Amino acid sequence: MDPDDAIFAPGFRTTPWWWEEAPPPAPSPHALPEEAEAVVIGGGIAGLSCALELGRGGMPALVLDREAIGWGASSRNGGALSGAGSLGRAKADVTKAVDAALLAEMVEEAEASFDAFEALVAREGIDCDYRCCGRFVGAHSPAAMETLAKRAAMLNRAEPGGAELLPRARLAEELGTPHYHGGLAIRRAGALHPARYTRGLAAAAARAGATLAGGVEVLGVAREGVGRGAREGVGRGAREGVGGIARESAGNGARGGTRFLVATSAGTVRARHVMVATNGYTGRATPWHRRRVIPVASYMIATEELGEARVRALLPKLRVYGDTKKILYYFRPSPDGTRILFGGRATLSDTDPRIGARWLHRHLLHLFPQLAGVRITHGWKGNVAFAFDMLPHVGLRDGMHHALGCNGSGVVTMTHLGTVAARMMLGGDNRASAFARLPMTTLPGYTGTPWFMPVVTGWYRLKDWRDGWRA
Repeated sequence: MDPDDAIFAPGFRTTPWWWEEAPPPAPSPHALPEEAEAVVIGGGIAGLSCALELGRGGMPALVLDREAIGWGASSRNGGALSGAGSLGRAKADVTKAVDAALLAEMVEEAEASFDAFEALVAREGIDCDYRCCGRFVGAHSPAAMETLAKRAAMLNRAEPGGAELLPRARLAEELGTPHYHGGLAIRRAGALHPARYTRGLAAAAARAGATLAGGVEVLGVAREGVGRGAREGVGRGAREGVGGIARESAGNGARGGTRFLVATSAGTVRARHVMVATNGYTGRATPWHRRRVIPVASYMIATEELGEARVRALLPKLRVYGDTKKILYYFRPSPDGTRILFGGRATLSDTDPRIGARWLHRHLLHLFPQLAGVRITHGWKGNVAFAFDMLPHVGLRDGMHHALGCNGSGVVTMTHLGTVAARMMLGGDNRASAFARLPMTTLPGYTGTPWFMPVVTGWYRLKDWRDGWRA
């Protein structure tokens, strides 16, 4: 036996710990309708929140996912929640990257989205272990403390007193580790059980009239009636598994009466509206969107049960936690407070979950050497979607709506942007989303396969090392 395998508890699994209680439903055969008012591609949080809002507005949606509904990152993530606390956190300094007036609107909207999320959970009666516990972000270097000070000022302008910068001398109030230089405590943040939330969101969407079809792959999407190319695009998708939007460069906005032909593994559906909510699992059927998201594998482990006293010794306030490294950690107590769930980018490229679990276990012990000898019961992975500007996006392209780019913080963000996309389809909102005004860029030659990630990984590790982080 490989000595490294001693870290695995008997019965170790490579499926999410969350699925022990709330596994995604097994896909069942579906006879799809020939027509639908709205087709939502992607059965995760963004797609389900869009379908829920559409149904509440009188437009029943058809939700399609090539896997089970909720199978992707929506039920695999760490279950950490925030409003504006994570906005642009992957950027070195978001205050320098975005126009000040637009950034202020984005912060205000992100903070309001947290309130809307809480209201949705209460309104729909979603039982998902939700707690408003706050977040703590550890600074991995002195320079990172300066960046966190700017973020604290940004958050406190929107909500005075909502963020507090803690110096290194006060670190023990938040974490039982000496490895950070202080950090930022954010009040408007929380935790939930992501698989139970996704399941509850799916049930709410179904009650509102949505049809949820897991195990149905979208092969291609084309506009109906814009010429032979559109129909050929659907035909190619059905035959080859490769789809496309006819006349990708035709510009934004849908003309009145435009309909789409959505080719799937279960037949073709004619739809008035199409919404793309595939994020880290965006495929060839929507090439414009695929070129604008970077799928990044994120990994998590669950320790065996430690007991609440032992967990509290390390995480005194039972918050959700993260840090400022490029190759970051994120962690939290389990909902019952008896074990630690620890995640990170084991590698920014894709690898076996057991390899990722070994990497995370080593880093867990580096951060908390008190856990020497503790084994892990689960190690899993899932794809998150990064936009090239590291910011969330919602909008319209060639008549198709999208909500993309969770950037590692998707539960509240994608609940909100899925709702925004639905309101756009229903005829607009009282106020346009600030996130709809961001151009969604790509790199020349990028087609959706992140060939550059090994280089990025090496550079990020070197950057963390140069900042003084030693693991």
